[in-house]
Amino acid sequence: MKNIVVVGGGAGGLELVTKLGKRFRRSKDVNVMLIDRNSAHLWKPLLHEVATGSLDSGIDELNYRFQGYRRTFEFQQGTLAGVNRETKELVLAPIEDASGNEVLPQRTVPYDILVLAIGSVTNDFGTKGVADHCFFLDERKQAEKFHQRMLNDCLKLNSELQTDPKATLEIAIVGAGATGVELSAELHNAAKELSAYGLRELTNKQLHVSLVEAGPRILPALPERISESAAKGLRDLDVAIYTETQVVEATAEGLKTKDGNMIPARLKVWAAGIKGPEFLSNIEGLESTPRNQLVVTPTLKTTNDDDIYALGDCCSCPLPDGGFVPPRAQSAHQMASLVYRNICRELKGKPLKDYVYRDYGSFVSLSKYTAVGKIYSASGKKIMLEGPMARMVYVSLYRMHQLAIYGWFNMIAIVISSRIQRILKPRLKLH
Repeated sequence: MKNIVVVGGGAGGLELVTKLGKRFRRSKDVNVMLIDRNSAHLWKPLLHEVATGSLDSGIDELNYRFQGYRRTFEFQQGTLAGVNRETKELVLAPIEDASGNEVLPQRTVPYDILVLAIGSVTNDFGTKGVADHCFFLDERKQAEKFHQRMLNDCLKLNSELQTDPKATLEIAIVGAGATGVELSAELHNAAKELSAYGLRELTNKQLHVSLVEAGPRILPALPERISESAAKGLRDLDVAIYTETQVVEATAEGLKTKDGNMIPARLKVWAAGIKGPEFLSNIEGLESTPRNQLVVTPTLKTTNDDDIYALGDCCSCPLPDGGFVPPRAQSAHQMASLVYRNICRELKGKPLKDYVYRDYGSFVSLSKYTAVGKIYSASGKKIMLEGPMARMVYVSLYRMHQLAIYGWFNMIAIVISSRIQRILKPRLKLH
């Protein structure tokens, strides 16, 4: 019996284990298992919508046990605590309830082929005060925590405005990549919706959103034209954009910058970079980068263990022309497809294929207002899009992920269901 174990149920990990479960559902020689510390999956690029309430995570999340039942793979909930490469076993940390009572003890899980798809966490670069005063959007619980705080602060502001018309709520976001830009726009949409649902005093004018970027422009990974278009869209929403501004400390009052200024903020979000989880920096001698990403070969196997693959944000995969594969959902999707093919080839004794990154384009949503981005034609020509067409392409990226894990019929049913939910439920999660 070959034990294939995938650790991490993010975009790449869940797509991979879904394919493997379907492929080996009738095999008595292959067992497929998914391990994740959470019980359900939510597409990470949607976390900014969970944070503002534009998306109800309870509706869009997918339970791993249910998916395992449908796609014939085993699921174990747990946090990876260690890897024993000699005995080929994983160590899972004990699971405790909210009161600290042990639910499950420490366990070991055997593997023959291991795939690490653990994802990434926010990199605060050791900046003073960030861990104590800023929100991160690495997982659903963090996004929901921000949402509750935002609702409370907006409720408080609405009350203050009845006696002080000049009262405001300052929110600062550090990092003007896709997450920072999209969150900035969604916050203004949230304020508008809250006003419609009873917070009559609250308008976009009382919501002061600041977007802080250390580089010369927002969306530095995208072409300058797209960056300029997104910046214009944000300014139209009265978002204050600070470029070439380095934050050196976060306090309860706001953000201190390198030039000595203070950006006031009651709510602060740090979205200024990513790194692999800390335990990957020294996990059983596997080669890793200073940002805790596992170094992989072109076949996506780790450099010093032929039985371990790594994919997605937790791996460092070099590009032929220099640089590294960018940490995007499309990268994880492509890597999952290759690892699936390579595992199938490995079990048949065939040579493995190398990973070739294909950039199909990038899009950034400015809430329901618009979207901007680029796609590549079949000939490789870059096409810039913005407005309704760009918004349609942006949504289609999520539909592709749903297609990979649900299949055509269920994906269409989910799309129809989501349309019905828009009619039956408020446009913003209000609790």
